[in-house]
Amino acid sequence: MKIPASHQIKGIDAYTIEHEPISSADLMKRAAATVAAWIAEHAPLGASVKVMAGSGNNGGDALVVAQRLIEAGFSVECFLFNQTQKLSPDCAFYKEQIESGTSLHFKEVTNSGFLPEIKSSDWVVDGLFGTGLNRPMEEPFVSLIRHINTSDATVVSIDIPSGLFGEDNRQNNPEHCIHATYTFSFQFPKLAFLFAENSKVVGDWQVLPIGLHPKAIEKCLTAYNFATCEEMALLLKPKDKFAHKGIFGHALLAGGSKGKIGAIVLAAKSCLRSGVGLLTVQVPASGNDILQISVPEAMTIPDEGENTLTAVQMGEKINAVGIGCGMGTSPEATQALYQLLQTCDKPMVIDADALNILAQHPEWIKLIPANSILTPHPAEFDRLAEKSATGYERLEKARDFAAKNKVTVVLKGAYTAVINTDGEVSFNSTGNPGMATAGSGDTLTGILLALQAQGYRAFDAARLGVFLHGLAGDIAARTIAFESITASDITTSLGFAFNELRSKTSNKHS
Repeated sequence: MKIPASHQIKGIDAYTIEHEPISSADLMKRAAATVAAWIAEHAPLGASVKVMAGSGNNGGDALVVAQRLIEAGFSVECFLFNQTQKLSPDCAFYKEQIESGTSLHFKEVTNSGFLPEIKSSDWVVDGLFGTGLNRPMEEPFVSLIRHINTSDATVVSIDIPSGLFGEDNRQNNPEHCIHATYTFSFQFPKLAFLFAENSKVVGDWQVLPIGLHPKAIEKCLTAYNFATCEEMALLLKPKDKFAHKGIFGHALLAGGSKGKIGAIVLAAKSCLRSGVGLLTVQVPASGNDILQISVPEAMTIPDEGENTLTAVQMGEKINAVGIGCGMGTSPEATQALYQLLQTCDKPMVIDADALNILAQHPEWIKLIPANSILTPHPAEFDRLAEKSATGYERLEKARDFAAKNKVTVVLKGAYTAVINTDGEVSFNSTGNPGMATAGSGDTLTGILLALQAQGYRAFDAARLGVFLHGLAGDIAARTIAFESITASDITTSLGFAFNELRSKTSNKHS
């Protein structure tokens, strides 16, 4: 699913109006009706609804929502804030409809100091400002927004919380934005929804399809995409009936150190659960027996170092290499990574301590083989590319980093961003808070390594692997509380995740 910029959405709307064809007022009605239908289904019957409409098209949406909720039997008060006394044409159209044809309690506000009474039991519909906003909020709306935010009412924002910019909010003040309980975005998510700093502004968000023209969407060029199950299912390679293990690649996984052998065990198990044909694991000598007992399907290479890696042994038939899980940053491990980077010409998955070593030796980054994947969480990426003040700033740095160094970056988070060498970004749509647990990143490394060994291109391996990892976590959460999910539960659920994803391709072809 594409994530267009705010200015692009206006063009998609215009194309839809011209080529469906449909009037702009009717398109507004269609969009707003989807929000009203959700509120009618989820708000308590008889709930008091306060609709806050601005003077632009977002305000027009709000007026339609007010009309629909009156028809559904709700008690509705509607306030049209029109201090400039200049309405958009569609907003003016629906204002006239309300004034002439409904029993709606309606007040047009033209003075600056008015604040409607709002109770904590009320539902507030926010239609003050939409995606056209291009400067920080000013009075009198700062006071109105603060009044709404402190009311403890349930707040539903239409398309975007008022005050929030669709993309970059570095120059914005989140306290001057509506803090929505629910946000309903039309047709596409907004880029700003995907950054942690905007979470308390956006609340729980959902995309509502409103029938924008598919050709306009197809023509829209954007670097940002939100992964869907259908899109990810198409990336899965088919399994031939006469296949054998040699077809599915041989992966080498190197890592572990005294006290952290579990990390490499978790990565190895998830690698094997993700379709790799053969797996060899190199660990410090003290961890060899642990690996052989814990993961009998894997072959092992005991390192000459008793408690840390000293030199990675690359076999001739290895297809991909994963390194970093639990390896530590000792001088010996640091030298082992440097030696591997100098000699390895196979795709790599570089995670955890290997990333921390690279941060200490940035000149080694140019040694990373083509088609490789780096998997930093925000703090690890900040060590690689300097600290960022916001998620948006970090994403832009990650796009530059991926393009400059010709690597795929998996910037981990609630909506993990997978970034290719052209700076294109695929945000992940699966996963849940229960996956924020020790070893979760190690399971992801194993999945990505397995897909790379099977011949997936780095960008496809990364976005498919991240999606499957999150989907496995979601499947685990269906029977286990978030608080109780462990990394092993994610690995155990991987087979179900593959089945669920592959069923999408079966349905498509049936």
